Amino acid sequence: MFSVNSFAQEDVNRFVNEMLFIADEFATPAAEGASYQAGAGWFTSATAIKPWKVEVSFHGNALFVPSNRQTFTISNNELQNVHEDGSAILSLRGDESNAVIPTAFGGETDVYFEGNVLGQSFEFQALEGVNKSMVAYPFVQASVGLPHETEFAARFLPQLTVDGVAFTTYGAAIKHNFSQYFRFNQEEDFQAAAIIAYNKFNVEYEFPAIDIPNVANLNLIDVNANLWMASVMGSKLYGDSFEVFGALGATNSNFHYAMGGSGPVLGQINSALGGLDQSQAQFKADLGFNFYFDRFKISTMATAGKFFHLNAGLHFRI
Repeated sequence: MFSVNSFAQEDVNRFVNEMLFIADEFATPAAEGASYQAGAGWFTSATAIKPWKVEVSFHGNALFVPSNRQTFTISNNELQNVHEDGSAILSLRGDESNAVIPTAFGGETDVYFEGNVLGQSFEFQALEGVNKSMVAYPFVQASVGLPHETEFAARFLPQLTVDGVAFTTYGAAIKHNFSQYFRFNQEEDFQAAAIIAYNKFNVEYEFPAIDIPNVANLNLIDVNANLWMASVMGSKLYGDSFEVFGALGATNSNFHYAMGGSGPVLGQINSALGGLDQSQAQFKADLGFNFYFDRFKISTMATAGKFFHLNAGLHFRI
């Protein structure tokens, strides 16, 4: 009896390992893109708002997804977990030995997997993505000026669902101007500052249920991300209405994955998914400009790195 139970548990462990591999390849590009989205729009000028003045802004983000982040290639050689008799726990269906399948950004697919766990044969379609080469979403942000040329900002986006993907974000940032320490410093002179920001980012992706009898029924991937950003920036005001700014920065992102669904092995799958938790550091460069009007300003900002990202904002001073 002990031997039979051990083999059954080993069967389940091997299947879980294969699902982890597929889930990681599917979700990682979206997690990387999230760090660019979360880091955008925190600053538009190295000059701080005057103490206790408030600025409310409405932003739109657009993340452009390169083609190599929309698909990945998988082969049976990468699905190496097998039963005691050498037969595959999970493999591509039919005679296929390798296939190109979507990431979370990709589109439709006709690729299927087949397998056998605990004596139960099953098959399921490879996960399909949102089929987006550009992902856009809005958010609201408020900033307040503090003493000593310092500025605090906070943002919030309640849950927004696009094509079966629900995402929520909120965060805070603080910026400090260093030009105040220069011996000669006028408002129209070049301004330098540093900023630190924190974002909490949650994404839930629903997909057609993967049903493995007596094992699990899976229908959702949940990604929770803690994202930190630090940047140094500079800006230069020309006249009263036009300003250019640029920044160099780094992000550090920690992602936690979980599967949604039901079944006796769901808890084990999610415990194993904890092994995918990882921190990623990325570098980025930002460039933008502002147009000032009597009671508001318009900002644009482009970010370059693994992804290309645009942010546009409408800002009102109160």
